[in-house]
Amino acid sequence: MITDFDVAVVGSGFGGSLMAMIAQRLGCRTVLLERGRHPRFAIGESASPLAGILIEQLADRYGLPRIRPLSTYGSWQRSYPDVVCGLKRGFTYFRHERNTSYRAEADRRNQLLVAASPSDTLSDTHWLRSDVDHFLVREAVSAGVEYLDEMQIETWDRDEGRSMLSGRRRGARVSMRASLVIDASGPSGFISRAMNVPNRGFAGYPNTQALFSHFTGVARCDRMPDFAGEPDPPPQGFGEARPTIDKGSAPYPIDDAALHHVFDGGWMWVLRFGNGVTSAGIAVTDELAAELKLADGEPAWRRFLALYPSVAAQFSAAEPTREFTWMPRLSWRVERAAGEGWAMLPSAAAFIDPLFSTGIPLTLLGIERIARILENGRPERGVRLANADVATSAPRGALNSYADITLAEADHTARFIAGCYAAFSRFDQFTAYSMFYFAAASFSEMARRFGVNSGAARFLGADRTAFAEALARLSPQSHGPAPGYAAAVARSVEPLNIAGLCDPGKRNWYPVDVRDIVRGARKLGTVSFQTSSLAGEYR
Repeated sequence: MITDFDVAVVGSGFGGSLMAMIAQRLGCRTVLLERGRHPRFAIGESASPLAGILIEQLADRYGLPRIRPLSTYGSWQRSYPDVVCGLKRGFTYFRHERNTSYRAEADRRNQLLVAASPSDTLSDTHWLRSDVDHFLVREAVSAGVEYLDEMQIETWDRDEGRSMLSGRRRGARVSMRASLVIDASGPSGFISRAMNVPNRGFAGYPNTQALFSHFTGVARCDRMPDFAGEPDPPPQGFGEARPTIDKGSAPYPIDDAALHHVFDGGWMWVLRFGNGVTSAGIAVTDELAAELKLADGEPAWRRFLALYPSVAAQFSAAEPTREFTWMPRLSWRVERAAGEGWAMLPSAAAFIDPLFSTGIPLTLLGIERIARILENGRPERGVRLANADVATSAPRGALNSYADITLAEADHTARFIAGCYAAFSRFDQFTAYSMFYFAAASFSEMARRFGVNSGAARFLGADRTAFAEALARLSPQSHGPAPGYAAAVARSVEPLNIAGLCDPGKRNWYPVDVRDIVRGARKLGTVSFQTSSLAGEYR
């Protein structure tokens, strides 16, 4: 028996489930296909302010009120305390040297703290994906999506603009037709395998690998003297030591964040969930991976810890809760992200690196764009499209345009991340170059929050020619740490800098200050709001 659908979504991670819910809300008969079973482990665990506002806007536009609480930590905890997440107040970075304990410099030159929210209530979140993905699958089923897990798709045939998917589910033969197939199954996923799509990679991007797991017993840095203690004074002849601000006046608790340990050749993430589990892993260049023998798994992890005493102390009592996962190639980029009757979500089309938590917002932007294509292709809002060709009823070239944008944003993001890798050994240059991300991220969030020139905006300012050119021109891959480098970055990001960034007086600690946004209101294209009204909008 062959079942007809308008939309078939392959892969039931958070992106696939949300995409399926929206398609169903738009009147498309939708099936969600999963080759495994929930709950299951998945990576891509750190959200961002842009992700939060995208969740709000998608939930409001497509009538998904039960999804909206996932936009902030406070609303999440009030609505779904049993769906595990973690508190993410910002981005914390510590620069480490081999065989040397970490000690904060008096001017904080070996650390960077950038707040993403003014309070716990408004905070971003880390997602325990086994919980979050399972929750969203159940929501998709409640919304009317047909869900088939343990589905092994064996063939995918195209005929007169429609797809025929055939395979087996729990031993039984299953076949279905769909007008549009959306791949949400991740890098080297369903369509890449079916079409034998190679990994094209990114031009000029370093080859990187990853090793990661989940742990219990990971110490908090703010309770360790290496990180929370007073800094050493500068050497004699370099001026008086300026004591750091006490930790109570830091922009946020340093561990309630996406915490990064940065070192030559890579970095480590430490993401805390509310159930006592911590996600941690390293992303490193092939050269460092070879030295560590990363393919060995847990022994390689121990070799890495032996190089960095303060990180080793943080993990001295840690126990992995699952096997270590080794990814021998971290980055992925396809040649094409869409075609006649099919499209890949950004998570299936490209993956760069977990640095700066770009994966979730990029996926949500892709969902938003495909949703608009489906919306524009409907004859009438609320009318079911059963057996209609959603793909061909959409505006001509819409899927091709979607594909071009998706891959252009991935290439732009990869250029930025490649520059960050080049600067890991020159942390002052890394902190300066990172301002491209933080300026673009804070600007895009507030532009969306106030509905100012945000509808067609690209990720990380990719559509702003001068900004994108400066991001490439000032990349640490080709631009060494010369005098005036930080000032050149500051000038380049100034049109988008509404968060008080690039201020030497803040000494690498950047809180959320509504007054900075008010002062930058003209850059957003409006001067009509005051501090009090902005604070109200920023709930």
